[in-house]
Amino acid sequence: MTPTRTEESFLVLQDVTAAAGLSPEGAEPIRLAENDLWKIPGGVVVRIARAGQESAAAREVAVARWLAENNVPAVRPMPWEQPVHADGRAATFWELLPPHRHGTEADLAPLLRRMHELPAPSFPIGRLQPFVRVADRLAAARSVSDDDRKWLLNRLDELQHQWGQLPAGRPHCVIHGDAWGGNCAVTDEAALLMDFERTSLGPPEWDLTSTAVAYDTFGTLSEERYTAYCELYGYDVRTWAGYPTLRGIRELRLVTFAVQIADHAPDALDQARYRIACVRGLQGSRPWRWQAVG
Repeated sequence: MTPTRTEESFLVLQDVTAAAGLSPEGAEPIRLAENDLWKIPGGVVVRIARAGQESAAAREVAVARWLAENNVPAVRPMPWEQPVHADGRAATFWELLPPHRHGTEADLAPLLRRMHELPAPSFPIGRLQPFVRVADRLAAARSVSDDDRKWLLNRLDELQHQWGQLPAGRPHCVIHGDAWGGNCAVTDEAALLMDFERTSLGPPEWDLTSTAVAYDTFGTLSEERYTAYCELYGYDVRTWAGYPTLRGIRELRLVTFAVQIADHAPDALDQARYRIACVRGLQGSRPWRWQAVG
């Protein structure tokens, strides 16, 4: 019998916990997605990275420790050498958070401002790669027509050219890379940053565009809340001439993510097709009120 997704992940968990001198006894899955998260006794969260992501896993731990040294609230890795490797996968180990909720844009803005103000760390973290996996998703997609695929690939080329011609903006700095409410946890005591898989050097406008797109594209954020977010951070990225390019890249990433999900979850197909129609100019002007997938 073919093992389930959970069973497959647990087999890897057994090996990485053994390599770390821990036991998987009583483990509970938190989320099994691009990265698999498990809770094990002792207040530890195990994060198992995708195959081939060893360097990203190591960078996540280094970034979290660097943030701690600079007094930026963030999830904390356990105080031992990591990542641990087993079965061709890298695993990292983190302190279990107390009961918490996802952050709002108001929780996120002050944390991003503090992170963006820090000097670059002494260890290498790489530069932002905004187009990572976009072409691969389109090449692998089964739910996209040939005409849509051609258009999206042309749009990718256009945005890559625009990215290379961005106007001057705010000074490049360490950016989170995936700055949305789901990567901010709010406990009774504080709001904390989490998930540093995409942390790198780059334009701070990239982080700010995530919330701007929630207002512009998704239509899930009111003007009042978006204005408050800008005031808390101290800047409105939509006033920058390069913003339409960053918004376009974000939208293309969100389109290809929906297409990827639709290949395996037919109930996401309508949303994937709707997003394609929107970026192709067939559904009027923003906000398009896209619905979550996955």
